[in-house]
Amino acid sequence: MNIPQEVARRRTFAIISHPDAGKTTLTEKLLLFAGAIQIAGSVKSRKASRHASSDWMEIEKQRGISVASSVMQMEYRDCVINLLDTPGHQDFSEDTYRVLTAVDAALMVIDAANGVEPQTIRLLQVCRARNTPIITFVNKFDREVREPLDLLAEIEQHIGMDAVPFSWPVGMGRTFRGVFDIRNDRMRVFRPGQDRLGTDDDEFVQGLDNPVLTERFDSEFAKAHDEIELLSEAAVPFDQQAFLDARQTPVFFGSAVNNFGVQEVLDTLVERAPTPGPRQAQEREVRPEEPKFTGVVFKVQANMDPAHRDRVAFVRVSSGHFQRGMRLTVSRTGKEIRPNNVVSFLSQRRDLLDDAYAGDVIGIPNHGVLHLGDVLTEGEKLQFTGLPFFAPELFQAVEVADPLRTKQLRTGLTQLGEEGAIQVFRPAVGSTLLLGAVGQLQFEVVAHRLKTEYGVEARLLHSRYTMARWLSAEDPKELKRFIDGNLANIAYDVVDAVAFLATSSAQLRVAQELYPKVQFHALREHGSQVFTG
Repeated sequence: MNIPQEVARRRTFAIISHPDAGKTTLTEKLLLFAGAIQIAGSVKSRKASRHASSDWMEIEKQRGISVASSVMQMEYRDCVINLLDTPGHQDFSEDTYRVLTAVDAALMVIDAANGVEPQTIRLLQVCRARNTPIITFVNKFDREVREPLDLLAEIEQHIGMDAVPFSWPVGMGRTFRGVFDIRNDRMRVFRPGQDRLGTDDDEFVQGLDNPVLTERFDSEFAKAHDEIELLSEAAVPFDQQAFLDARQTPVFFGSAVNNFGVQEVLDTLVERAPTPGPRQAQEREVRPEEPKFTGVVFKVQANMDPAHRDRVAFVRVSSGHFQRGMRLTVSRTGKEIRPNNVVSFLSQRRDLLDDAYAGDVIGIPNHGVLHLGDVLTEGEKLQFTGLPFFAPELFQAVEVADPLRTKQLRTGLTQLGEEGAIQVFRPAVGSTLLLGAVGQLQFEVVAHRLKTEYGVEARLLHSRYTMARWLSAEDPKELKRFIDGNLANIAYDVVDAVAFLATSSAQLRVAQELYPKVQFHALREHGSQVFTG
């Protein structure tokens, strides 16, 4: 067992984008090139299903959108790649944010027709705040899109770092001829209708000044040639340390749906993306090559296998060597567990694993023992930072259509609340549960999942509340005085953290003025009652 050697083989990254930029398609093609799947839209041995490998939830297949992040592990060029696909829709930004805390790099997908879009900018802000290195893929050059030089300028403007082209498009749409690999000084020739795995039969033409390119591709290549020469004189040269420090982003162009320009991205991830780095806990810095295991739960997913009503905790390994059946301690509760049915993922396909190292994402099936933000160690008490719960901005009351299904409703909401799909509040007065969300679509997804996964027809009703704040106070008596005086507005979340639910910003402001010794928090650390804002 050589832990530093195994850590050096790991690459863990998330794919981020605005909806419909082609993120899930690119995920499929990366899996294809790595040999993890054989047909786009299916997992190996499941060729009858042609939904995206990363979209396993029934509502995702119906709507064609990703509403939950998914994890895929594969091997490529002697590296173990952990790829995390994320929801593009802004209503599921909390899930994406949590994923971004568990990765060492991000692959940003941009629609070449639309440029850098709002949701991409929000996700970039999260990456920038964490100094996460970013690789950029500009997609859809098989269509009529914007000029690559304009796109490059826009990327630099919004991303706040130098954009360094690693490849460059030759033409676009009907006149798309391929991409020129600047680093290797060769052009990969595009053939229309190329929906296959690009391998040894791909055609390459070597040399930017090769007259064959001008003869074959005429004005399209002449334009690309001039742009590449301009960039070589004007653009900042690539610097590996600047990339690792999130001051530069390598940029690639291509067409994910045609498997084109994808292999260059995968090769760069292996060659340039960082290996797992240290993780900051409240108590100390945890280094990946440490001999003892530590890991943090960054996601909990209910009902990945509806037949077994399971809950899988997604754990990012932070240090050491995980071995199936080893004794682990949950820092939050002190409870000891010995997970024997730990799995690795290829979206909904799960394989039992025997060991894992820093950077890997492992799945631990459990029944409510593990919560978001929980830290697993070999005995040391640690709390990792950076997994916040955002105060919801939308609220709805929830009732069950059939009173005989009340127990199933509460079970479903408890599990969905624990996985972070929705925030569930239990009012101090009354029995009607409240749902809190940052986006309207979250309510629709929860109602759909309650029906399909728990057999519960739920009614979502208007709520008078418009904001929530978690409460704390140095003096417990002050906190109790506030709770007793405001019971109609008090509720408890899934980890029993107390919250004040307000009907307006004016009501919140009055409460803050009347109770200056009580703190009102817009953020709470996942899995605990640690407040950060």
